[in-house]
Amino acid sequence: MTWEVVIGIETHAQLATQSKIFSGASTAFGAEPNAQTSLIDLAMPGVLPVVNREAVGCAIRFGLAVGSKIDQHSIFARKNYFYPDLPKGYQISQFENPVVVGGQIVLQLGQGDDLVEKVVNLTRAHMEEDAGKSLHEDFQGRTGVDLNRAGTPLLEIVTEPEMRSSAEAVAYARALHSLVRWIGICDGNMQEGSFRCDANVSVRKPGQPFGTRREIKNLNSFRFMQQAIDYEVQWQINELEEGRAIQQATVLFDPDTGETRAMRSKEDAQDYRYFPDPDLLPIVISDEWIDRVRSEMPELPQAMRERFQALGLSAYDAAAVTASLEIARYYESALKVAGNAQAKVAANWIMGDFSARLNREGLDIEAAPVTPEQLGGLIARIADQTISNAIGKKVFDALWQGQGKSADEIIEAQGLKQITDTGAIEALVDEVLAANPGNVAEFKAGKEKALNALVGQIMKAAKGKANPQQVNDLLRQKLG
Repeated sequence: MTWEVVIGIETHAQLATQSKIFSGASTAFGAEPNAQTSLIDLAMPGVLPVVNREAVGCAIRFGLAVGSKIDQHSIFARKNYFYPDLPKGYQISQFENPVVVGGQIVLQLGQGDDLVEKVVNLTRAHMEEDAGKSLHEDFQGRTGVDLNRAGTPLLEIVTEPEMRSSAEAVAYARALHSLVRWIGICDGNMQEGSFRCDANVSVRKPGQPFGTRREIKNLNSFRFMQQAIDYEVQWQINELEEGRAIQQATVLFDPDTGETRAMRSKEDAQDYRYFPDPDLLPIVISDEWIDRVRSEMPELPQAMRERFQALGLSAYDAAAVTASLEIARYYESALKVAGNAQAKVAANWIMGDFSARLNREGLDIEAAPVTPEQLGGLIARIADQTISNAIGKKVFDALWQGQGKSADEIIEAQGLKQITDTGAIEALVDEVLAANPGNVAEFKAGKEKALNALVGQIMKAAKGKANPQQVNDLLRQKLG
């Protein structure tokens, strides 16, 4: 019997501010436990929180990026429930009037000609403070509390329940991860907890009302997200087909076993007893503030993809070279040297040899020994037939060695210029034809592969420097 999967995602993105959302304590990662706390973070009597203006600016920036409504009169609320690592006993969050209302994330699903777009609608994105962290190791059976993260500014981004598979959920998470890094509001470091997702998963028969959801908390890798959702979906289907009801709950994913397990019953909004925080005034966001943030925004991925497609890239290629801001900047810098006519060739190099070498050596694109200007210069020399594509790979290898030379310097120093003199190529063709009568006879008998053997012999004699197209044309001409 068929079941339909229903998934909504809640993402906590740590905002890229130097200080916390309501205090001046640092948000830097890796400090000694409790070294980055203030009296506000510790909830000392009489202290008052003050909103970090930059955190609000980050929220506005995100809202503009996803086409949402910016609520210009936004308030903070107290969310009441027990946090062992949040000293106040409540969390300052937003319930009514969040800064960001609505918006969309556009996903690229599939590959090549099968690429399709799916729009995921956002419900809201609201600001809140993070809690501290309970430490259970090396305390002789006791638990320690590190409050360095308490008060760290978060933007919680909530989708509508519109995803229908783990693949769509992961594609959404990747797209959102790229976007928040692209616009500079979050570093996206999942290992450090800067970007973590909760997946609300339920199943139903098509056309039926939504089923009871279970929330998988704190998924901090795309691989674990897919595994967790797939397991949870199958578990829920099994339960329902066995006649058991699903109980709304918060669950954790154990990557060692590949299973989810219930942590606590799931609360609803009324359980948190939200009420406006009396210590914080409403945030009033002026038109001028919004306009200033808009003027500082970078070109967004969707606009850049459309611009690259206008240069001749397919939708798939345009999506690949805008997968991250770093790749997009590298591609555009290489294209400035190679020329817009080489848009497709430049995309092929970056997605092919360049990315393969990065992956093989475990390097980020910022650490690549070949600069975009060097790669653009190499592509330009292939385009004007100074070198062949095969020789281009040799030049690329030399560039990767980090000698600091340009493609032109390597080509000149190693004598790699392509032979384009028709007379010289014709002499090589005649020599190979005379030495390989068997291949000639096979070709004339209709065996097309024999031509490839002859081309290989000519290129070998030319040390790979003969123009391949000229070699093919002359061969076919002489073979009739």
